[in-house]
Amino acid sequence: MPTTEAPAAVATLSMTGISKSFGGAAALTDVSLEVLPGEVHALLGENGAGKSTLMNVATGTIRPDRGIIAIGGEVVDVLDPREATRRGIAFVHQHPAVLPDMTVLENLLVALPASILPRGASRLDVAHELLATVGLKVHLSDRVETLSVAQKHLLEIAKALAVKPSLLVLDEPTAPLGQDSVDMLFALVRDFVAQGTSVVYITHRLAEVRELADRVTVLRDGRLRATAIVDEISDRELLSLIVGRQLDSTFPPKFDGPREGATSFAATGLTGPGFNEVSISAQRGEIIGVAGVVGNGQSDLLRALAGLASFDGAVEIEGRAVTGRELLARAAYLPADRLSEGLMMRLSVRENAAVSALRRFRSGLLISRKRELGMLGDTLGSLSVKAASLDAPVSSLSGGNQQKVMMARALLSEPVLILADEPTQGVDVGARAEIYGILREVSAAGIPVIVASSDAKELEGLCDTVIVMSRGHVVDTLRGAEITEERMIHSAVSSTTRTVNVDDVRNDGADERAAGRRASVRRFLQGDYAPPVLLAIVMLALGAFIFAQNDRYLGDFNISSMLLLTSALGFIAMGQTIALLTGGIDLSVGPLVGFLVVVGSFFILNESPTTSILLGFAAMLAASIVVGLVNGALIRYVKFTAIAATLTVYIALQGLSFLLRPTAEGFINSEVSRAITTKLGPVPIAFIVLVLVVIGLEVALRRTPWGWRLRAAGSDEESARRVGVEVNRTVVLGYVATSALTFLGAIMLMTQIGVGDPAQGVAYTLSSITAVVLGGTSLLGGRGTFVGTLFGSMLLIQVLNATVFLRLDQMWQYILQGVLILAAAILYAIARSKRRRRATARP
Repeated sequence: MPTTEAPAAVATLSMTGISKSFGGAAALTDVSLEVLPGEVHALLGENGAGKSTLMNVATGTIRPDRGIIAIGGEVVDVLDPREATRRGIAFVHQHPAVLPDMTVLENLLVALPASILPRGASRLDVAHELLATVGLKVHLSDRVETLSVAQKHLLEIAKALAVKPSLLVLDEPTAPLGQDSVDMLFALVRDFVAQGTSVVYITHRLAEVRELADRVTVLRDGRLRATAIVDEISDRELLSLIVGRQLDSTFPPKFDGPREGATSFAATGLTGPGFNEVSISAQRGEIIGVAGVVGNGQSDLLRALAGLASFDGAVEIEGRAVTGRELLARAAYLPADRLSEGLMMRLSVRENAAVSALRRFRSGLLISRKRELGMLGDTLGSLSVKAASLDAPVSSLSGGNQQKVMMARALLSEPVLILADEPTQGVDVGARAEIYGILREVSAAGIPVIVASSDAKELEGLCDTVIVMSRGHVVDTLRGAEITEERMIHSAVSSTTRTVNVDDVRNDGADERAAGRRASVRRFLQGDYAPPVLLAIVMLALGAFIFAQNDRYLGDFNISSMLLLTSALGFIAMGQTIALLTGGIDLSVGPLVGFLVVVGSFFILNESPTTSILLGFAAMLAASIVVGLVNGALIRYVKFTAIAATLTVYIALQGLSFLLRPTAEGFINSEVSRAITTKLGPVPIAFIVLVLVVIGLEVALRRTPWGWRLRAAGSDEESARRVGVEVNRTVVLGYVATSALTFLGAIMLMTQIGVGDPAQGVAYTLSSITAVVLGGTSLLGGRGTFVGTLFGSMLLIQVLNATVFLRLDQMWQYILQGVLILAAAILYAIARSKRRRRATARP
């Protein structure tokens, strides 16, 4: 009886003939990949080989130049991140697509469909379950910028697993994780695969390929080199495919000098935040390793030795005692989080590599470009950095090449000490061998090298002396043949030493409820509502002082006048808040106010019929919407900066205003003015409307997709795009909303001045920015509150009003405005700096 073969399973993902170029440089050339149901498919290659680009194409973040994509057997013509999510594809990026200015819960809300996190009381329970799945122990109200690198990765993994994907893409997921988290992730991957999920696993660690993967595909220079069953290909063959050559050894030969040579580095009794009584020494030519479970003081120790944190104890280099200040100036520190701490992502490769060595490029009082390019070319060339040019943005480089740029900067600075925290995190095997060789050469040249790594195998192969840390203490010191992976792991996990942590010492003996209250207070002070509370206190204190000097200050007339002025400024400042939340700014709001008043002065006159008045308001609103669209289009599609675009519109509007009304003419309808300025007691109805608008906007900002997308676009544009936010549309509509709110401010100004004056309104640009900054909204985008802006507007009007009641010269108005905005900027900068230091100190 003839037998029939079972039909082949339809591929979860099929990519055929994919090609993609950036600026003429080919990133992918005719690459094909097939991922079968229920398999783990490893994707290997050097940094820059095209692995992440290929997966960004598969998940809709990047559109290919050519090629066919089929998901579940269905060809997909147009793919974007939201469509990919809808089709069951989830991507855990090497650099987490998280939004630093938003809370943990808000990051989940903006990235996940409403079906996963429904409205209501169950939302928090579901969110807690998602975090518990990956072992992430943080509060849902914690701002993501305060999380450690590992915690951000776990949050990214939680988002991906939440959608129960049919295809899960993991890009270097274990790089920042401790062993416990790695074991848990592998268990989750196996569970998902058992349920039929397909996994694409991008890694540089062959041991992980052996442990997890069924098949493996290798890319090199953007081309497909091979696809094979993991059990049918050796590590040596894989390495040859990855780097295009045979690697003699991953690790260079260790120090082979006498064990009683001169001591090049010695630290005695080092104690600081996160570590206690650490002592270590090494001879010239030796590399020191720092091992232990992630978060046990290793990174804290390196930051202290880099002069970035205070410490007690003694440090000697080549027999000479050095201070923390000297270390800050002369030690080269390579942080584990290269994106937020190590590199200036908006600057070029040249600028990032040269910044610590500018004194070496001087020719007299100036920098010699020839000398700079010569030294940079030699150093970057020796490190085999792959970049389109020295002036290419460092953000365009692969992770491994970014790491090499940091290494180049360290070498060019002529350091007395090199401190490398996870130096090969996210780096391919070829680049890893190069980095190991460079560290060994530097050490042999007499510069002490200290390496902290969560990879015990790396420390075993590279280091001559290793200290093992647990809970901030050195629990073992290993030398020579003692340095083995098993010994390091055993020492780290078997220690019972008590944790040394500044917060623990401070909170020693406190009960859990008190600790919870302190955490709640800390979150409040780090949140968006702390500035409005501070402003309210300042306003009350200032009001009490002025009233003590002049009891007419709280009279009905003065209160009404201040609230009317606040209404005009408040609406305009609300619009400015939206622009700043997107990461931009709108300099055109002042001239737009004046222009709208001029437009209204042609229609809303004393003798005008009702239809003309209504037409006037419609014309003002239409003009404001057009201005918002122009601003947004110039910024997002013509690629103007926000300042350049809105300054251009500023000049155009001011010119149009004087063209329409060379002088102040066209008296506004008095009945309309009386209606708009109607009061309820001493409180204008317009101010009540403003408060209602503020409440509505605040609720929308915190609890609706519009608000989450708006803040996401301003917090981190690339991450927002990766989680499916349509950034262009969000920003353009944001500028339309800015202009629409400015229209409401123009109505208030029109009733106050009563005439079409083209010179009015310009001052509102600076005033609105001042009010927004006072309210705590970040000039960098992604963070702010409409409530704070309202209070900022009220305080600004109060200060200007105070100059009258205190009989101060008009010059004081400008002085006090400047002092207020300077104080707000300084307080914000200090608070943000503290948050960053606290985040980097966390495990």
